[in-house]
Amino acid sequence: MNNLAFELRDIHFSYLGKFPALSGVNINIRPGEKVTVIGANGSGKSTLLHMLDGLIFPDQGTIKAFGENLNENVFADENFSRNFRKKVGLVFQNPDVQLFCPTAQEDIIFGPLQLGMEKGEIENRLEELAGILNLKHLLDRPPHQLSVGEKRKVALASTLIINPEVLILDEPTAGLDPLTTRHIIDLLVPADGSGKTIIISTHDLHLAEEISDIIYVFSPEKRIVKCGKPEEILNDGQLLHDNNLIHIHRHKHKDTTHIHPHLH
Repeated sequence: MNNLAFELRDIHFSYLGKFPALSGVNINIRPGEKVTVIGANGSGKSTLLHMLDGLIFPDQGTIKAFGENLNENVFADENFSRNFRKKVGLVFQNPDVQLFCPTAQEDIIFGPLQLGMEKGEIENRLEELAGILNLKHLLDRPPHQLSVGEKRKVALASTLIINPEVLILDEPTAGLDPLTTRHIIDLLVPADGSGKTIIISTHDLHLAEEISDIIYVFSPEKRIVKCGKPEEILNDGQLLHDNNLIHIHRHKHKDTTHIHPHLH
């Protein structure tokens, strides 16, 4: 199909050639589309996002980004690699993977410096993001002195500062307090109006409902079992139950304890 940000056809991938992570995945992602991937732990969500960011490549099948085949060879081209990194930004599930500089500020500005962004523009974007994400008091601190939630915000800022066309976020609100989660959602939702493509992996069905144009459901067999509009997916109780996406609550009334599923 024409005018696709990403096109994946019959994607298979295994770690070390013996641990399957993706099994026959087909996805089209259009520019400006907000896509959410949901599924149980180990269903292949993070693997998919890493593949979209050009960090790993299929054992079988093809993946295209902006009409170009993605493989090891194209990233050997410095111009292609630089242009791709300007267009596509990934926020890892584990922020410790992303943070390696002496201070939070240095981590945030590392990417744009490597991509040749002008110093004045970097400073303006840093000031804006530090205000939005409430990071100003953390900029001079080393990452190991930050909480998990603070690290996650710094990692997010280090990707947002590049202003990529495509934002890929792996569990972006995990470990964050409700108010910060609200700020991040408000930051991401208007981004669609500027033409950004947003791809999110999450267990948070409320986030999926609010931010998605389309939701892909991954099964424990590492394949897509259904895709559709948020209302279609999130109102399918059997689908959510079968793929370990139903929340189970335990309640105690006097001397009696019972559990029941919580539907979205």
